[in-house]
Amino acid sequence: MKHITITTGSSTSKLRFALLMSLLLCAVSQQSARSQAAWSQDAAIPSIALGHCGSFRHCPPPEPQIEPNAGKWKTWLLDDVRQVRPPGPPSRAISEQEIRVLKRLSFQRDAAALDLINYWDAGSPSLRWNEFAVDQVIRNNLVGPPAARVISSLHVAIYDAMVAAWDSKYLYCRPRPSDFNRSLTTVIPNPRSPSYPSEHAVAAGAASAVLAYFFPQQAAFFNAKAEEAGQSRLLAGVQYPSDVQAGLELGRAVAQLVIARAQADGSDAVFTGTIPQGACNWKGVNPILPLAGTWKTWALTSGSQFRPGPPPACDSAQMATELAEVKNFPRSIPAPPASFNTTRLAFFWNGVVGSLKPWNDLTTQKISEYRLDANPPRAARVYALVSIAYYDSLIAVYDAKYAYWAIRPNQLDPTITTLFPNPNHPSYPSAHASLSSGQAEVLAYLFPRDAEFIRNIAMESANSRIWAGIHYRSDLDAGFAMSKQVAGLIIERAKSDGSQ
Repeated sequence: MKHITITTGSSTSKLRFALLMSLLLCAVSQQSARSQAAWSQDAAIPSIALGHCGSFRHCPPPEPQIEPNAGKWKTWLLDDVRQVRPPGPPSRAISEQEIRVLKRLSFQRDAAALDLINYWDAGSPSLRWNEFAVDQVIRNNLVGPPAARVISSLHVAIYDAMVAAWDSKYLYCRPRPSDFNRSLTTVIPNPRSPSYPSEHAVAAGAASAVLAYFFPQQAAFFNAKAEEAGQSRLLAGVQYPSDVQAGLELGRAVAQLVIARAQADGSDAVFTGTIPQGACNWKGVNPILPLAGTWKTWALTSGSQFRPGPPPACDSAQMATELAEVKNFPRSIPAPPASFNTTRLAFFWNGVVGSLKPWNDLTTQKISEYRLDANPPRAARVYALVSIAYYDSLIAVYDAKYAYWAIRPNQLDPTITTLFPNPNHPSYPSAHASLSSGQAEVLAYLFPRDAEFIRNIAMESANSRIWAGIHYRSDLDAGFAMSKQVAGLIIERAKSDGSQ
């Protein structure tokens, strides 16, 4: 063995020696930190790696891992993440074979492959699946509880699957392929989490199965997109084929739980009751989803948990005041300059697109603005919490609507002209006020610096129903009050879900 002899006779040599030793200590401490983070589930970065190394240089700390404790977060359907935990990753020898597969794929990185990688890397693993779901909801003209049922089921599946994936990631701590073999090049930086299972494949497995259940005619499309999502990670060089396979299987296992719940949530019940015929009752036939208030909820014990008291009597002084507000609000087509903006906003918030897309887009925007798109479990948590507020708020409002069967403004006073037809269900409370308030309160909790802005949007959405001539002020007030209670329940759960 050869030995290196260092002479430290002069003061200059001593200084060089001290500097060399400082740099050596720095490198050793960082390697120790990386090794512990890579191979120990509950590793803590040594304090030396976070401060000065020796007395001359400040060592930059190793990059922190993404949510190493997310595998312990509270889930919505999974009783225990171990029930879907995959077996350990393949052996070193098989990993080396997989590296050779990835190297061959690296020669296929043409313009189309790079575009595919960038498409799936544009946001969190939830992003594209959320877009596919919204597109299908709009194409199939789903509005109200059916739309919220799809969106919430999707995001609960992705969230629970992502928590389970993070359990496995930090249990097995498999290095990323290019960390295992430095000769492998990647298109994008390695995500700061262990490789197994693939987070994109987990989201793809969960989402594709759930969406195929709700939209079976598009099952082939969703399955193809799931394979595409996994393939993008292989082309990028950031995960092994076995990571992708394990991720798809884990996601699909969680999806089956969500699908089983959807099959038994009461949404297929048939209304056989009668429509009340009192003077203050809604007028019409074939009301929309009179049993939606009985559907199974996520956070509420039932749709009636926060049912408000009855609306003002239609012959009361309060109702006369509220009716006058609706009747006297300026609305006409074409709209004059004075009422153009409120007329425009009434149409903006109406219908399938208006009741879903603005809040969904705002959620995605905030995830991006707060840099959560690089944090798959936290992005999935945001989508899940907001979509549950969307769904539970609507179930609660439909319970109240069909508890009271309240008359619409232009049914009470036929001289009132609306901007568009009434939705075919009772007036009290307002569904727009409810779904907007529920989502707004959860978003305000998650993104507090934007709370005032978010709540102002909810108020605009609710007021648009008076501007359109289809709701009373008390409808809005009841919707807001009820959904703030719904959101409060969801927020209290979020505060103790382990993500803090």
